[in-house]
Amino acid sequence: MGNFIFSLFRALSHIPLPLMQRVGAGLGWLVWLLSPTYRRRLEANAQAAGFTPAQYRGSVAAMGALVGELPWLWMRPAGASVLHRVEWHGEAALEHVLQSKKGAIVITPHLGCWEMVGQALGERYLAEYGAMSALFRPARKAWLAALVAQSRNRPFLQMFPTGFTGVRNLLRALKNGGYVCVLPDQVPPAGLGVWANMWGRPAYTMTLVSRLAEQSGAPVVSCWCERLGFTGRYRIHLELVNHVDTPEALNQHIEKLITHRPDQYLWSYARYKQPKEN
Repeated sequence: MGNFIFSLFRALSHIPLPLMQRVGAGLGWLVWLLSPTYRRRLEANAQAAGFTPAQYRGSVAAMGALVGELPWLWMRPAGASVLHRVEWHGEAALEHVLQSKKGAIVITPHLGCWEMVGQALGERYLAEYGAMSALFRPARKAWLAALVAQSRNRPFLQMFPTGFTGVRNLLRALKNGGYVCVLPDQVPPAGLGVWANMWGRPAYTMTLVSRLAEQSGAPVVSCWCERLGFTGRYRIHLELVNHVDTPEALNQHIEKLITHRPDQYLWSYARYKQPKEN
């Protein structure tokens, strides 16, 4: 199975990205039609946040497009750059922080093409500030773990498994003036978060961002990657954030980001689930 999936992703990575986005969008709608559980969760989460179907329904195709993008993002040839596909908005905020040598904590929620964030930032700033560091949760299936590990093995990305050692590596990078990436709306394992409201509902929210900021003194920069239609192009938004020192404030900031493009948020994510034991 692992060899087949790996070969399939490798083959799909050669198909033009806009076409893969469109194919993925179609598959997204197919899953929507065939999976009542997926459909109910997406609708319940988006409507509880106060969005109308006209505002959130585009996320069905957007999440399918994300799946369609993965072969190219993960398996394209090592020398193929992502930078020609990216426009930048607010990059001076991150550059100012990096120039101060205090490190930078980049938070990027499940909004737009979050897989592009680490690759674009890492490639753009590798020469001057080194690789971007981030955590990943190893897949339970061996073949999937191998695929993910291989796909994210890029010179501008340093990926560490979640856990004490991974967090220690992030702190080391920050204290050396580097930059790290965190998915702030990902449900952490039990004991590594607290319950805090998001859209008026209790959501188990990580304390990692505030812990990293407190222990390293590094500023927090929020970032999200907007998909510009199914064109194979993106716009990365960056902003210095001064008040996300509590889980409640972190969730409020994520809410603000989502309001820009609710049609590109991962509403089907089980944001309000009980955390698993680590």
